[in-house]
Amino acid sequence: MVEYRIDRRSGVATYLQIVQQTKQALRLGLLEPGDKLPTAREVVEATAINPNTVLKAYRELEREGLVEARRGLGTFVRRTLGAAPADSPLRAELADWARRARAAGLDREDTAALFGAVLDENFPKGDQ
Repeated sequence: MVEYRIDRRSGVATYLQIVQQTKQALRLGLLEPGDKLPTAREVVEATAINPNTVLKAYRELEREGLVEARRGLGTFVRRTLGAAPADSPLRAELADWARRARAAGLDREDTAALFGAVLDENFPKGDQ
């Protein structure tokens, strides 16, 4: 099951953080079709956010066809995204790279900017 972490200082709307984290879990294979998402109440208890925010995120995921709400049962994953399983050798290489970046004195934002620049060079906009 996915555990949401809300960063109130990120500048990203809370419901979008839930959407993004769910999509990331789908891409990494941490969530698969048939899996149940945490209930709105469980998310509220874990994150201290408004239940309507959770419901808004779940509606957005449903609109995108990623999940489906089943009345009285919960919200379930309909389909997955991507092909980068959590145990991919590429993840280990990327983790090693991140450790080297940190050891070289880069902070999180510097590392994200560098990684983003490399992504942009290798995956031009519109290249989905």
